[in-house]
Amino acid sequence: MIAVMGATGQVGRQIVESLLAQGRPVRAIGRNPKALAELAEAGAEIAAGDAGDAGFLAEAFRGADVVHTLQPYNPASSDFRGEQARLGEAIVTAVQKSGVRRVVVLSSLGADLPEGTGFIAASLHAQEQRLGRLTGVDLLLLRPTLFLESILAGLPFVEAMGVNADAVDPDVPVPMIATKDVAAAAVDALLSDEWHGVEVRELLGARDYTYSEATRILGAAIGRPDLQYVRLPDEDMIGALMEAGFSPDTAALHVEMGRALSNGIIVRPGGRTPANTTPTRFEDVVSELLPTPSEAS
Repeated sequence: MIAVMGATGQVGRQIVESLLAQGRPVRAIGRNPKALAELAEAGAEIAAGDAGDAGFLAEAFRGADVVHTLQPYNPASSDFRGEQARLGEAIVTAVQKSGVRRVVVLSSLGADLPEGTGFIAASLHAQEQRLGRLTGVDLLLLRPTLFLESILAGLPFVEAMGVNADAVDPDVPVPMIATKDVAAAAVDALLSDEWHGVEVRELLGARDYTYSEATRILGAAIGRPDLQYVRLPDEDMIGALMEAGFSPDTAALHVEMGRALSNGIIVRPGGRTPANTTPTRFEDVVSELLPTPSEAS
């Protein structure tokens, strides 16, 4: 049995669907039974409950040969660090109580850094440290870079303002990865018995993109080849994010992460290699997820 947290999310759903397609027994863990129902119909066992409830998670993990963990992210949280600490402690306690001995962890590039990386330091660095203190548990820390789909998440702003905007400098190359490639790496890890102790695997995507380049690709896909990218001043970006539903806390963390990307702080020291390069390009993502300009008209 393989237990998968976040089974209805961007990465988790793809993990569950891939495992089911291979005939593997899967326990899909999430908050909403209705959202999990489709996975149940596909053959998954489901466990619905609060990811911050260690007792619920322990039962959801119990009997699994390996589990995939992640920490749900709420941009409206008024205390992101506190909420993430509660969720992280629940996961660690559940691993201990359930007797699970193999854990694949969805983390992030930059999680080795204790500060200055926004969401990453506020959540994933601390969680890696918590999990690393477990004894008798094999851990595989997956550290993907920025999701390519996050660029598409800015489309409502593009439609409202006529430009693409974020907190990253326009001409800084940034590694970006498709969620399908993250899910594929997670599936490979969940099915492998070749990792032991604490191992780290970084995932850098097919290549680096600047935000200006990614915006040109996005613009061409939506029939706006002249679409421009604007790096908003920090305070303006925080205000725009708050209008979109972020709390002041999470908006500030987003801007801090953008600053870290701009300054080249979130990097893999050894650079890009065949082992950490994945196949899907941003051009592939937009062609899969967006209608062509003729279809949209």
